[in-house]
Amino acid sequence: MHAQRSGRPADPLDLVELDTLLTPDERTVRDSVRTFCDRRVEPHIAEWFERGEIEDIRGLTKELGELGLLGMHLEGYGCAGMSAVDYGLACLELEATDSGLRSLVSVQGSLAMFAIHAFGSEEQKQEWLPALAAGTAIGCFGLTEPDSGSDPGSMRTAARRDGDDWVLDGRKMWITNGSVADVAVVWARTDDGIRGFVVPTDAPGFSAPAIKHKMSLRASVTSELVLDSVRLPATAVLPEVRGLKGPLSCLNEARYGIAWGAMGAARSSFRAALAYAGDRVQFGRPISSFQLTQGKLTDMALELAKGTLLACHLGRIKDDRGLRPEQVSYGKLNNTRAALEICRTARTVLGANGISLEYPVIRHANNLESILTYEGTVEMHTLMIGQALTGQAAFR
Repeated sequence: MHAQRSGRPADPLDLVELDTLLTPDERTVRDSVRTFCDRRVEPHIAEWFERGEIEDIRGLTKELGELGLLGMHLEGYGCAGMSAVDYGLACLELEATDSGLRSLVSVQGSLAMFAIHAFGSEEQKQEWLPALAAGTAIGCFGLTEPDSGSDPGSMRTAARRDGDDWVLDGRKMWITNGSVADVAVVWARTDDGIRGFVVPTDAPGFSAPAIKHKMSLRASVTSELVLDSVRLPATAVLPEVRGLKGPLSCLNEARYGIAWGAMGAARSSFRAALAYAGDRVQFGRPISSFQLTQGKLTDMALELAKGTLLACHLGRIKDDRGLRPEQVSYGKLNNTRAALEICRTARTVLGANGISLEYPVIRHANNLESILTYEGTVEMHTLMIGQALTGQAAFR
């Protein structure tokens, strides 16, 4: 029989010692991102959220590039070439600070850069990837439209040939980084199916008005993309992909990061609730001593550990042999749903203080309302898993 360990205090944020699943190098990556976020962003993030803007986003993006976080899981062209688990840990730490920060990194690396890296010409890669990796350029990804969300095949944005050129017309909606981007990867209908285009944002006819009056992801740039007869050379098209396989494979890259990131928002809210419960005294006792509060804290701890374990497991599979779409859906669906419930429960532990930006909980909860929907709604990921279980495509 094994003797019980003694003299080693339990970590209330990791009772089941998930930290031991990570290699020393992975812990170093995690710690470096956490240190950066604590120093550079945490002191300002509540104010940015309240104001609805990120101060000096270009400077921040360059710092993220210097840290090697932009396209960090891609190889070559100035990218760090790190593992899927490394990237996931970075997403967790970024979103523990704010979902908007993780979205900036995710859209840059897993959507815009991944599309060019996977499907672009060598010229496109050389032109854009080093600058995007360094953070001296910002990218965005145009797929969703005002009338085309879960059904991207119904997109109306179209590209037509005019001599050797392409001419793009259409609208994209809810585009992270749109109004600050230097390049947009835009998906459009053509006579040859859906194609991707690398669109410099200074092209005549391109504009990206910011979307205002949002109550979620306020510390994030969200825009509409407007393409009015945007003329591009023949070399602007991504040559290596046709059809929805292109954008959907990019989305799976980003969804994987969300599975990790959502657990960061959950961890931040759980940590705040645990600390608050120990400090808040009612009826002459800290509220952490009451059974109902301990029940809430236990439920949050269980879901946080399970979600983080799932994300780590998916990361190991991705590094070993790649993920199937339904496996990505498992992670995105479970972890965003669990994270939102953790944040809502944490809000009740904090009572009225739970709605104050003096604490991170309501900010994370508001952000997760967007994360729950974007890059695949609850309904679509449910049906993706349902199709894998039954062999029946209920959404077609």
